[in-house]
Amino acid sequence: MSTSTSTSTSMSARDDVRSRLPDPGRFFPQVATLAGAMHEAVHNGSIPPTTIAIAQLRAGQLVGSTYHTVRQTGALRDAGEAEERITAVASWRDAPCFTDAERVALALVEAVLTANPHGERVPDALFAEAAAHYDEQALWTLTLVIAQICFFVPVALIAKPIPGRPLGQHYSD
Repeated sequence: MSTSTSTSTSMSARDDVRSRLPDPGRFFPQVATLAGAMHEAVHNGSIPPTTIAIAQLRAGQLVGSTYHTVRQTGALRDAGEAEERITAVASWRDAPCFTDAERVALALVEAVLTANPHGERVPDALFAEAAAHYDEQALWTLTLVIAQICFFVPVALIAKPIPGRPLGQHYSD
């Protein structure tokens, strides 16, 4: 039996993999407009596309979403990102391959998505570190990057779109 070397190919090649729900666009066509507007907003040039993708990859990992993890991993590979950096996102704190600005973006994602029983999720010290690397527009962009992935987390976890398929083809009908 032949095994595919590409995760996205092997995950989507199975004929028995089905989403739980059909494409939400069938019921809510405005979701595509909203998704496009969110994409345009976060890709405004104030932070590198790689930072957006690694932040959203980390969010997908934290919430346990195979769909988001496969999608962002694929986007990073398509952009020519080194496999070492893609793999190291899960353990970024001790990985030497991230810039200080990328590290603070990853720390913000973790702060927002991880409960903190002993205080604020985003403490002033973390915000100050982020502000040292990013101007106000970039800080808002990072905020929207996290909001964008968080908007789609329930979709991924409840509807279970099929990982590895191109946009528009990841739902069973």
